[in-house]
Amino acid sequence: MCARCPDLPFLPGFTFNPMIGKTNFKRAPLFDYIAPGVPGLVERVKPNMLGCLSDRYPSLFPRGEVPEIPTWIAFDKQILRFEAFFKETLQEFKNAAFQIRKVRILFFLEDATIQVMEPKVDNSGIPQGTLISRQRIRFPAPMDANFYDIVDLNVGNEVEFFGRVFKIIDCDRFTRNFLNRCGIAVPDPINTPGDPYLEHRSHESDTMLPRKPRKKIDTLGQFLANDRKVLRFYGYWDDQETDFGYLHYLEIHYYLADDTIDIKENVVDSAGRDNSFVFMRRAKMPKVYKGLPGPGAHSPFTVLNVLGPGLQGGRYIADTLDCGTEHVDYYKEQDFTIGGVINVFGRKVVITDCDPFTKEYYRIKYGIDDFTTVPTPVDLQKVPCRVEQKRELPPWNGYGSFEDSAQNCVTVEPKAPHRDFKKFLKFDKVGLDSHVLRFEARMFSKVPENCSRIFIISYYLSDDTISVFEIAPRNSGFQTSEFFRRAPIKLPGQPTFTSNPPECYSPQHMFVGATLAINSFEFVLIDADDYALRYMELNAEEYPKANIRIIMDKVREILRPIYKDFVAENMPSETPVITYAKLRDKLCRVMGHDFTEHEMITIARAFSANCVEEKYDREAIRAITLTELKRYLWDDLERLTEYFIKRDHHRSGLLPRQEVYTLLRGCRLPLDKVLIERILSVIKKDEYGNLDYHDLVRFLDRSRCPLSDVVPINIKYDLWWGSERDPKAGTLINWCEFNKYLDLEKTFAEPPGKSTLEALEPPKH
Repeated sequence: MCARCPDLPFLPGFTFNPMIGKTNFKRAPLFDYIAPGVPGLVERVKPNMLGCLSDRYPSLFPRGEVPEIPTWIAFDKQILRFEAFFKETLQEFKNAAFQIRKVRILFFLEDATIQVMEPKVDNSGIPQGTLISRQRIRFPAPMDANFYDIVDLNVGNEVEFFGRVFKIIDCDRFTRNFLNRCGIAVPDPINTPGDPYLEHRSHESDTMLPRKPRKKIDTLGQFLANDRKVLRFYGYWDDQETDFGYLHYLEIHYYLADDTIDIKENVVDSAGRDNSFVFMRRAKMPKVYKGLPGPGAHSPFTVLNVLGPGLQGGRYIADTLDCGTEHVDYYKEQDFTIGGVINVFGRKVVITDCDPFTKEYYRIKYGIDDFTTVPTPVDLQKVPCRVEQKRELPPWNGYGSFEDSAQNCVTVEPKAPHRDFKKFLKFDKVGLDSHVLRFEARMFSKVPENCSRIFIISYYLSDDTISVFEIAPRNSGFQTSEFFRRAPIKLPGQPTFTSNPPECYSPQHMFVGATLAINSFEFVLIDADDYALRYMELNAEEYPKANIRIIMDKVREILRPIYKDFVAENMPSETPVITYAKLRDKLCRVMGHDFTEHEMITIARAFSANCVEEKYDREAIRAITLTELKRYLWDDLERLTEYFIKRDHHRSGLLPRQEVYTLLRGCRLPLDKVLIERILSVIKKDEYGNLDYHDLVRFLDRSRCPLSDVVPINIKYDLWWGSERDPKAGTLINWCEFNKYLDLEKTFAEPPGKSTLEALEPPKH
């Protein structure tokens, strides 16, 4: 008798289930059986992976020490899969009494439910898919009080689900291992019996001839592998033997995606022929040309005869034997070689060269290394290029500007002279960068009062114009006003009435120490503002007077024979600095009249010894940067790092400054250009000026050494180089850096020369 219910018999292997009598429960246990005479759900003993099946707990631990895990958690997403089949009787098919239908039985361990699915077969004629939806399935009567469980499903067993008998023939690897661990032996797979219905249909399909017997060649793989890959060859077709023939320079394109070819002719400018002429449109090119094919010559199949009123309403019969099909041999990539001849519809084209991609393609695929260019024959009828003759204009009569008069001579309708718009866009004002060079000047005059007048000469790079403004001291008798309106200034010594445009002052004529002639007044440039000096130094390749490399090379060649005496006279004794006036006096005396004041200013600025304390150091710049990134919610540091690594082909961790700036702008870093420039100025660099992008990534990483937010500032002004007035550069010069750049220390090892500073001085009379 059962201890909990004396009226029920005690059955070994079963335990009392407290869910008896309840009709609403979420999940059923793994193994449930209905005991004879018990009108409710009872729970069977669960199999133990570590011990006997009759024990609810693992044998390694005492009872009550191990928590019980529900089956829907322990066996979640674990399914036993069996392969099975069943026979279906065919009533109206005379050649087969039945057919075999293969199914897949899925047993869900979490709740002991079963699902039966039939894989879909093409052209089966019956609906396939899920035959029995997921549910618990009862045994057939008279055992319909019990449900199918794990012990009832095995290879070789026959199960009956809702009146249909399934024969289990195989299972997957997981199912076999699981049943073996549970102590259930799994037999070997069973072969599926033959299906007479499918055998009969297969025999009928083999005896039928297809409507279109030719199989379509699949070119999708070739297209996907070689899309946008084109082999380019250069060649010529010599047609000079015919009347009015000439030498055709051709460019041959072979498309690897579909083995098609197109040819373009390169026509010389002003040759009297159409430019970019298409010599052959893109198509497959046959090796042997026998004439133009007729209609339908290259169709995929041949129609033998047509039954009915034409092709629209009738039907046709295809030729299954391919009678009369002509095989055409087309050019392939193996047929193209440098020096080879190809037949382009009866024209002999000689291949002379190919592009680098084609050479690399043949080198990798075919192992060809010889790509010697074939010489092109002489074009006997080559039309020489016509030299564009310059239009002769009448001499300028002096009325209006030269540009206005020239424009009126070109067209009958008066039009304004054209402006150099590209130059205007390049040198127009951008933020605080004005592209205006300002110089302080004095006037040369026979009147003593004019020599003391102060002028500001501005040179506008956008249109090469000059304006002069006078700054008059109080009670000087002069007025502070515009002295010369903005306009281009012609160089002196040019004829006035001529048809050639006059030459005007260029930016290279503007430097400290230069003399300008403006409306018969002579001005000497005695100084320049910081922007002009800095702009000319940043663009030193255009301004030789501000190029420290060219200046020092010239100084080095002059000082080489007298370097010892020069060092002995000018070496400072107490501090490693020298004054601007002292070094200027020595260099001007040695270099002569070829040495200008602007070159001396460039040397002083390059080797300045003035100590300037930066307002914003590296930590301050980083705090401002992190605050701006936080304001704009930018957090794309991983992608920025990937771009840096992608551009660093040598994996050195270094990139040029301009390339780093381009990547930062390309990644849409929400920072102003001025702030980006200041960031790049505080990043670690190597001796060649390349930036360490790993240090830049650490600089932008908010999680590394976090800093507190700062109050937003006016970045365009506060971080601008001219926002703070620095002490005038060049009052003191670093003597050590100056000598290090000269690199003339090796002259001390040479025997003393006869040249001295006095030898270079002009003789005294």
